[in-house]
Amino acid sequence: MAKPVLYTYFRSSCSWRVRIALAWKGIEYESRFVNLVKDGGQQKKDEYAAINPMKQVPSLVMNESTMTQSVAMMEYLEEVHPEKPLLPEDPLERVKVREIVSVICGGIQPLQNLSVLQKIGDEGKMEWGKFWIDKGFHALEELLKRTAGKYCVGDKVTMADACLVPQVYNANRFKVDMKQFPTIARLNDELLKLDAFQESKMEDCPENLRS
Repeated sequence: MAKPVLYTYFRSSCSWRVRIALAWKGIEYESRFVNLVKDGGQQKKDEYAAINPMKQVPSLVMNESTMTQSVAMMEYLEEVHPEKPLLPEDPLERVKVREIVSVICGGIQPLQNLSVLQKIGDEGKMEWGKFWIDKGFHALEELLKRTAGKYCVGDKVTMADACLVPQVYNANRFKVDMKQFPTIARLNDELLKLDAFQESKMEDCPENLRS
């Protein structure tokens, strides 16, 4: 069976959450790098648009199928590789994981996505990104106070954790004051001790793509 192929960009938080899931489950894959800024964005080229009509990363080619949304990819990986699970057995804990995932992936990250920031323009993008992450983190902090143990939901790593760490990276990029969010900061520090989170952090990305 062919090795999975992940179309990715080192600074994409959506890509990073999938890399975390792949690393956590011990799935070897090939990285194909898509520079989101060079030459106006390689994701906009016809060759890549044929793979992902949304012209976004990540895209995952696995088991002769192409997947184009990071949360759907993590759900798929959970179903076909249930070892080292990223969803709890308890239904109520599962819904809490999915709630946190939805807050990050639907309510925070899209508002500071590259395509949005390009519309805002260089002068306002830092203020815009910081505002929306800060607003979302106030809600996320309260949710996590109710669910967190060692990790986002209890003491086992879940999809929520795979989404949290890349979003904290973005928060730091936009200079969000993380002292306001002690629960989020604590969880992030704990998760970054784990090999799967460290190994997937930057990838062996060619130097010319680190822009």
